[in-house]
Amino acid sequence: MEYESEPGPAPTSATTPTPAPHRVLVVDDDPTVAEVVTGYLRRAGFAVRQAADGPGALAAAGEERPDLVVLDLMLPGMDGLEVCARLRAAHGPVPVIMLTARGDEEDRILGLEVGADDYVTKPFSPRELVLRVESVLRRAAAAVGRAPGPLLRAAGITLDPDARRATREGRELALTLREFDLLAHFVAHPDRVFAREQLLQDVWGWDFGDLSTVTVHVRRLRAKIETDPAKPAMIQTVWGAGYRFGVGADTGASTDTDADTAPGVVADAATGPPPTPRPGAGSPA
Repeated sequence: MEYESEPGPAPTSATTPTPAPHRVLVVDDDPTVAEVVTGYLRRAGFAVRQAADGPGALAAAGEERPDLVVLDLMLPGMDGLEVCARLRAAHGPVPVIMLTARGDEEDRILGLEVGADDYVTKPFSPRELVLRVESVLRRAAAAVGRAPGPLLRAAGITLDPDARRATREGRELALTLREFDLLAHFVAHPDRVFAREQLLQDVWGWDFGDLSTVTVHVRRLRAKIETDPAKPAMIQTVWGAGYRFGVGADTGASTDTDADTAPGVVADAATGPPPTPRPGAGSPA
């Protein structure tokens, strides 16, 4: 089985060929979900191939590398976490969006840890999934096509945006695509406060979405870059406002282990109203 897309309009000129559609591999053992997702993606212009289990997904990726994988977590036999880990080990940073029927944060963290770039909890809107796919692919393309630029350095962190390489005091950091983008955003704007809503827009490119996506990524980054993740000195939670990448002295940021879920922390309360950024801190320079 090959990647298939809906027929497009005939080219109007021999000198302007239609670019090949992005290849998306949909992996789900539920045929109804797989067909619905496949239909929406094909109508959006993607070439789609399906697999019903882990071995089938790995075989399909081995035949032709996908540009993105939509991967169900709860697969029979080899689950989505193992499939994701094997895909990344065999094919490098293939963007992965994880589908899960479970909303537990632990599952989201595990998916992100093995390399998933995003996750969508079932039941979900197929249109939203298409937007997520487009967003992840845009970020991946921007990373590849970005013009050479200077290294980013702050608080012992060095980022090479061209090589997508991050180090802390000379030690290489194993970051996913989205973790790298989030850290680069923080390092490029030190000592500025960003609400989760704004990070979701600036880093993910979404005008809406699950704010816990940001929380999970921040916690994963803290685990990878902080000397003591329980007392974060770099990615700080600012009460009632959001997150700040601190490079100087502590100026009131939270160092609580559970600061992201503590009562009254508006920036991390899923049901609270969006905080109003400080003047000059609401958008990147």
